[in-house]
Amino acid sequence: MRAVVADDELLVREGVARLLEEHDIEVVARAADARDLVRRVRAHRPDVAIIDVAMPPDQTDDGLRAALEIRRELPDVGVLVLSQHLAERYALDLIGGDERGVGYLLKHRVADLEGFLLAVRTVASGGTAVDPEVIARMLGRRRPDDPLASLTPREREVMALMGEGISNRGIAERLQVGQPAIEKHVTKIFSKLGLGCDSSEHRRVLAVLALLRAS
Repeated sequence: MRAVVADDELLVREGVARLLEEHDIEVVARAADARDLVRRVRAHRPDVAIIDVAMPPDQTDDGLRAALEIRRELPDVGVLVLSQHLAERYALDLIGGDERGVGYLLKHRVADLEGFLLAVRTVASGGTAVDPEVIARMLGRRRPDDPLASLTPREREVMALMGEGISNRGIAERLQVGQPAIEKHVTKIFSKLGLGCDSSEHRRVLAVLALLRAS
């Protein structure tokens, strides 16, 4: 797996790069500003670009805008955006109408090495990874007429973990229950959201998108 890491803070940039390289992910380039990031991604065509939201030149959402440009121009490159502060709009802007190979995490998640690496690999392989705090906030805003309102507390818990890109097996381990029980919950979630009973990755992503858009 090949990655580009973009962050204007040297210590963060090098720290993330070192974590990746220690886990067999080759860092082919580093960037300290949004413009250089886009150039390097065009040149290297990595499996994934890990991008800070706030970067030069404007130090606002330049990283996010670069991520959106990369997604439009190079849809085969996975994009994982790291944000210092929770902003649901960023997650919605990133995912848009294309749920493939995209992720949004709060920056402190890097400290959770296992979860961070899972998100990187999920996005690089074409999946979706959304920060659990975003999902928790969206679940807390259910409208009475929203299909999400019909989910049980356990189903909401399972759906939140799905949003992190965790497999049924991983969810079962996290919740300390059997995998068949999780598969039943996932099937019920799909049914309540009108996504059928297929347990495919595509429907998992559609379920998460339904959650994100139910604001």
